[in-house]
Order: sequence, then C-alpha cells, then structure tokens
Amino acid sequence: MCGICGILTDGTEAPNGERLRAMMGAMVHRGPDGEGAYHADRVALGMRRLAIIDVMGGKQPISDETGRFQVVMNGEIYNYVELRTELLARGHQFRTHSDTEVVVHLFQDEGIDALQRLNGMFALAVWDSVNQELFLARDRVGIKPLFYSRTGGTLVFASDLGAMLRAFPSATMSRSAVWQ
Repeated sequence: MCGICGILTDGTEAPNGERLRAMMGAMVHRGPDGEGAYHADRVALGMRRLAIIDVMGGKQPISDETGRFQVVMNGEIYNYVELRTELLARGHQFRTHSDTEVVVHLFQDEGIDALQRLNGMFALAVWDSVNQELFLARDRVGIKPLFYSRTGGTLVFASDLGAMLRAFPSATMSRSAVWQ
C-alpha cells in the first residue's frame, strides 16, 4: 500500500521535522516495512513503505544520479521494466531495481511529460532542488489517494487523511469538502 507525505514552505521557515515525523507515524499501517525522509531548506518528504518491488533495494526517497530530483511514490508502475531498459540505453545509472527509481530518471529526462509514459496506479511527489519546485501527481484514474492543503506559505500533502490531521492538529474536517 505505502504512503507518502511532505511539507513545502515558502522559504521564510524550514519545514517542521516533528510535523513530518507525526505524519509518517500516522501512516505506519500503510507501510510497515520501512520509512524514509528527505529534508532540505524548503521541503521535507516522507514515506512509509510496503515492500513489493525490489524488497531490499527500493528504499525511498530516491534520487537521480545527480541528486537534483528526489521522489517519493505510493503505487506501482506496471511498465517500469520496459522504461528502465530504455533509460539504461540512454546512459542512466541505476542503484536499485525499483519502479520508483525509473520514475526519477524518466522525470529527469522528460519532466512532467514523463507522466504520459507511466502505466500504473500511483501518487507521487518529485522535488527539483535546482528550480525549487515540488510536483505532485496521481495516476489518470486516481486509484492512489493524494490529499493536500495550503495554509499561508505552507503546502502539506499526504496519502492519508489521518496524516493530514497530524500535520494540522487543531484542524477540523468538513465532510462536504471530502465527499464532493
């Protein structure tokens, strides 16, 4: 199942690490096999993992070989083997056999157009450290959940509403906003 979460700030303050840990803690049921986090000046990415593909090597967040792009993903890319073969022919170097690493290398080459090439069910976040941009996406059908909220200069996202509530402990949820 897996779960992803993250915090992006406008740069006036660093992302709250305790808030990210609380969000990850709220998603243990989505990924009991491990967790990972990435922290930078404006962004913090987290994930809980249910290991299915590349059980030993597919830890996240995962970056491209330059470290420019960081990715966390919930889901599965069905055509990742074919895409990996193509990317290897283009000269990319892989450290794992995971579908998530295929996403980061494809995004490195094709940017958001990479989404058109992905066949699967997924929710993902890609951080571009050079352009200081966060990209969030879901599969075309929306099989994997991805919730987000923006408050002031902070954007928070997660695969799980419980994690969102941990990000905003005093928040209340509007049923009409969730079910429409």
